[in-house]
Amino acid sequence: MSSTQSLQELVDKSRRIVFFGGAGVSTESGIPDFRSAGGLYGMKYKYQPETMLSHSFFVTHPEEFFEFYRSKILYPDARPNKAHLKLAEMEKAGKLTAVVTQNIDGLHQMAGSQNVLELHGSVHRNYCMKCRAKYGLEFILHSTGVPRCKCGGMVRPDVVLYEEPLDGDVMYRAAMAISKADLVIVGGTSLVVYPAAGLLSNYDGALVLINKSATPYDSRAQLVIREPIGETLGALTV
Repeated sequence: MSSTQSLQELVDKSRRIVFFGGAGVSTESGIPDFRSAGGLYGMKYKYQPETMLSHSFFVTHPEEFFEFYRSKILYPDARPNKAHLKLAEMEKAGKLTAVVTQNIDGLHQMAGSQNVLELHGSVHRNYCMKCRAKYGLEFILHSTGVPRCKCGGMVRPDVVLYEEPLDGDVMYRAAMAISKADLVIVGGTSLVVYPAAGLLSNYDGALVLINKSATPYDSRAQLVIREPIGETLGALTV
């Protein structure tokens, strides 16, 4: 039996599927990931990408932060791929209860998914640090230098930077969704970034891993697939 057939069998007998995804889900939409060959962390910059995406760098070097953020993190022309579209279809069919994502690109919502738990925030939400006024992605894209609110405050993206804690409510809801799942499909993540990866530590149900490289959870999975995630999920019938 092929891996796709095995996955189809698991999906067919499951009623509360949760998808847990990372950067690899969006590479087929033209957004580079972080750790693979050709990923963001393999490129050469004046500072390490982890440094430029940290809270302390954002505070001390806001001009350079936003220059890097606009050029390397924002992909306004990206569109959902087969993986995003299939997950939205699965939710609409009543098979999938939640998408838990480490991505900040909003492609799951663009594809039609409703219950998306964004562990690291979203580039589509931005707010003034002074008056808390809300701004969309277009405001950041069309601003230069450090984006400023009409009140004069700095407008920052509602994304979790290095050195910042994850949103406790989102983490709780993600943990609850996973605890109630009868199948968790993990895709496009190396499962090495904590605390997000820790969401699976107490889960003992059916587990499928779709990732190009090995993860710490491979030995616990019923099925490990190394094929492209869009191709793999796109082949499913719901």
